[in-house]
Amino acid sequence: MHEDPGTRLADESGDLTDRVKQVIDGIGCSRREFARRIVMDPSKLSRSLSGTRRFTVAEIVRIAEIGGVDPGRLLGSTPGTPAPPGDDAPTALPEGGRPLQIVRETVRLIAEHGFHSVRVADIAAACGTSTAAIHYHFPGRDDLLEAAVRWCMDEDTERRAQGLAGALDAREELLHLIALQTPRTEQQRRQWLVWLDMWAQAARSTEVGRLHDHYYRQWRTTVADVLRRGVEQGVFRPVDVEFTALRLTALIDGLATQVLATAPGSTTPDAMHAALIAFVESELTAP
Repeated sequence: MHEDPGTRLADESGDLTDRVKQVIDGIGCSRREFARRIVMDPSKLSRSLSGTRRFTVAEIVRIAEIGGVDPGRLLGSTPGTPAPPGDDAPTALPEGGRPLQIVRETVRLIAEHGFHSVRVADIAAACGTSTAAIHYHFPGRDDLLEAAVRWCMDEDTERRAQGLAGALDAREELLHLIALQTPRTEQQRRQWLVWLDMWAQAARSTEVGRLHDHYYRQWRTTVADVLRRGVEQGVFRPVDVEFTALRLTALIDGLATQVLATAPGSTTPDAMHAALIAFVESELTAP
């Protein structure tokens, strides 16, 4: 059995992590932001940088591309590693780099056709590159689904944070969260359709299941924190914030599924939004 020479070299020297840290420092962003740019779980990046987890070849490729360095140089080998098979020259790459373009097109295609109907060839055609180039960045279909879901999660988290920062009180924060979860815009609908595929895949894939669990813990914690602040501010009546967050997020999920999965006009975004506001008024608003 032959060991990959690049992996052996990285294991023998501990220089790979130092070189990746230099790439991150050179870009001048936080490690969390860098993880978002290379479409990688921040905890995986942290473990890899601390030496408790190995970087995969695909991750090294994405790091090199976003950092504008040679993958071979990252591994400590001779520079001049060839570009992905069938890919464009670096100057022709889209803004954000090839990995981010692949993920965005994967999100669009999953939303339009469903994950199991999307072929790697479809993604390659949408990106104007080859299937070999797609596999160069994301070796398997589960890698693509995880990256697509993580990108949606990061976009959703960023929009939430922006809205929460400008809210006057917890009630306005909660109304902002409800508005974000109501699938009115094309982007909101795409993200919800990706969530639906993620739920189905999470029941069969341990890795996607962990991602699903992580996202929902984060989401319910956000809602519970807003409810807790509302109770403290006096804009919400005293409630069991954890249980109420569970009820509200479940209601959001069920209504969004109806909006997306039923015949046009059956359950509209307006009807969903009205039902959620009614929940806030009847269950939460202080007398």
